[in-house]
Amino acid sequence: MPLKDSIYRTWINLSGDPSVFPLNARIFHSVCLISTFALTYNVPFNYAIGLPKIALASLIVMLITVALYYASRFKNMVSISTLLANIVGLTLFIVNYFLNSGLRGPTDLFFLLFLLLSIAISPAEQYKVWIPINVTILIILNLVEFYYPHLVPDTYTTRSNRFVDHMSAYAVVAAITYFCIDYIRGSYESEKISAREKSKAIELQNSQIVKQNEELEKLNAEKNKLMSIVAHDLRSPLASIQNFLELLTQHELDEEQKLDIENDLLNSTKNTMAMLSKLLDWSKSQLHGVSVNMEYLDVQTLFEPTLNLERDIAARKNISLDYYFDPSAGIYADSDMMQLILRNIVGNAIKFTGIGGHIVVKTEGRGSNCLISIQDDGIGMSEEKQQSIFSLNVESTFGTNNEKGVGLGLMICMEFIKAQNGKIWLESTPGEGTCFYILVPMFEKNTVPQANLR
Repeated sequence: MPLKDSIYRTWINLSGDPSVFPLNARIFHSVCLISTFALTYNVPFNYAIGLPKIALASLIVMLITVALYYASRFKNMVSISTLLANIVGLTLFIVNYFLNSGLRGPTDLFFLLFLLLSIAISPAEQYKVWIPINVTILIILNLVEFYYPHLVPDTYTTRSNRFVDHMSAYAVVAAITYFCIDYIRGSYESEKISAREKSKAIELQNSQIVKQNEELEKLNAEKNKLMSIVAHDLRSPLASIQNFLELLTQHELDEEQKLDIENDLLNSTKNTMAMLSKLLDWSKSQLHGVSVNMEYLDVQTLFEPTLNLERDIAARKNISLDYYFDPSAGIYADSDMMQLILRNIVGNAIKFTGIGGHIVVKTEGRGSNCLISIQDDGIGMSEEKQQSIFSLNVESTFGTNNEKGVGLGLMICMEFIKAQNGKIWLESTPGEGTCFYILVPMFEKNTVPQANLR
């Protein structure tokens, strides 16, 4: 550790931790230390120049200073110590005035120095008292000497002793004055920097709180939207079942009428079950977080069973569903997530494609990624709807055969794709159809051992 840093740390330990002691207490401790060092020099110096009484007074002041420092720094008696320091200091300088030649000595400099120290070490409500006391005492002493000069004898034996004493006193006063002002300014700058940093930290914390509040409000709005969707979509099939049961109990229906109602009820409950299944998937991801199991997957092996099931569903609306896979490409993704994503998007394509329509699913390599596209020639969507299609803000819509679509599945798709470091977007033209694009990391099949490929 550099010598300068070592001295600084030692001084901080001696003067007191800023987090424990206020500025005036730390200045008091520092002044006590400096005064002790100065008086340690001043005792033998005054004795050497023929002022034994001043040397004795200096020794008494040094011992009192050490005692006050100990009481304030280690016993935490700051207020009492500063009060005693002011009383004892003024008393000793009054004595020193008479012992050290009055106006012909340096005592007036010491009174001025003590005035500065009183301001520095005393609490604000106290130094306003000590200032007039200090000035009043010095004026009284000067008046006493002026009218009764015999009470203040000249204690200097030679002119050289007077000169040395004055120069020495001035050097001590200048040094302590410099230290006090430098210490106060340094502490002020340090406190200002600390306050600025705290202000920035508070501003940052406030901005984070505001951001968190905005996110919470957004989540709360999404929750309300979701509850509204669930309540609305559960109400419809339940109302249909209720109406059907009322018809059965109140009216005689022929078999054809019963079959029509049963088909309507079946479609309604299927749509509701699909919605609840998507809701369950989404709520699990929100409750436990999205857990991804990345592995090497063969696209055809992964998607073909799902697409064959969707092809049967599409056939009921007389919609053809074709798919083409790049035989050389595979993906590094989560198997369950990718199947859910494909089912959602292809299911939507079937909902919003009219009778006799056509849906095509393709995969192809795009650099280090695999591009999966799902193209339909259905009803398409407006630019405004495209902006909200992957969120809960999308409005509920009906398919070409009155199938219900709520957009919840696409929001799940977006979350799952992001969790796999992929992207999803769409292109759509009203009346002409929609194409969804999914981009996921790809690998060449021949670079992965067959044991790791599914």
